[in-house]
Amino acid sequence: MGSADAFDPIDFLETAVQHASHENVGPMREFLCETLADRGIEPRVDDAGNVLANRGRALEDAETHVVLNTHIDTVSPHVPFDRDADAPDADGAPVVRGRGSCDAKGPLAALLSAFFAVEPTAGRVTLAVTPDEEVLSTGAHALVSSEQPPTRDADAVIVGEPTDLDVCTAAKGRFQGTIHLSGANAHAAEPDTGSNAVAALESVLAAIRTFGERDDAPPTHPQLGAATLTPTVVEGGEATNQVPAECALTVDRRSVPPETADDFHASLTAHLRAAVPDDVGLAFRFTDRPTPFLEAWETDPDAAVVDVLADAAGGAVRPFTAATEASYFASAAPTVVFGPGVLADDEGAVAHAPREYVRVEAVREAARALEATVTELIG
Repeated sequence: MGSADAFDPIDFLETAVQHASHENVGPMREFLCETLADRGIEPRVDDAGNVLANRGRALEDAETHVVLNTHIDTVSPHVPFDRDADAPDADGAPVVRGRGSCDAKGPLAALLSAFFAVEPTAGRVTLAVTPDEEVLSTGAHALVSSEQPPTRDADAVIVGEPTDLDVCTAAKGRFQGTIHLSGANAHAAEPDTGSNAVAALESVLAAIRTFGERDDAPPTHPQLGAATLTPTVVEGGEATNQVPAECALTVDRRSVPPETADDFHASLTAHLRAAVPDDVGLAFRFTDRPTPFLEAWETDPDAAVVDVLADAAGGAVRPFTAATEASYFASAAPTVVFGPGVLADDEGAVAHAPREYVRVEAVREAARALEATVTELIG
């Protein structure tokens, strides 16, 4: 293994951003594997497309096991790479621009730098990079649900996302589903002869507004605040002169611990049934997906990985404002979200936006903090 100076996270990032990975992660995954192989580490690609690599002791012999995770997929469309030496939206600091520069190839560059730099003797470091975080999290789900999960027996998991070098110890979950209302068609000239599913939507919307006030509602979380329930899409009716028999309302739930998907489904169904007229049928169904929803999660702010990383990075300890694959890991090990870059700045959206960028120095600072953290955690 060469010195840490042989790997420059900015050189890696500039090339990584030029590999579009919003539709096909193959070229980016190949570049990542080549980068690992060039450093004498033989990566593995599992059936779900995860890139896996290890350093240090065998799992059964390791005194401490630290997992470094992030993702290589990005959202559409691709934004070309650019290097700005004097970026006005970063107070004149040098930045790397392009899709994925902060979400999450900048964090990946910092994680790789730490992975290469540490020299574990008694511990083990696992790098686990997923291919599908932005859509269905098929990679992360495969990591934790396989018979021999490569992340098993982890003592800490660090998930790379743009946090502005803050250490994030909790995040809301996200559930999505559709409320289906069913009535009976009738001529609009004789509305009382039918059962108006669209009119019943009034009761549903009122119930949504009071959902957080019910007796069994999850309490306000000390870090995340209150859960939210937001109506987002509505469909109903077929003819302008007909009482509509069907109506559907899609809702977005941002949950807080300890609410699970099953808890939410049961509570919402009961709350709505009590509000909707008896002559209107009601069903709530989650949006179909092959993997579990990203549920709310939290890590004890006093956990060792939190203290060590916050001290090394100099940032705050706070919740993360977006749903992440940390949800899949947090039930088994203390998990934090950390990395260079910001989701948004004073001018607006940065991640998932045409102006996406990450500060060069923030990537280097993240790499130094991660190296110091992993070194201390694994001894």
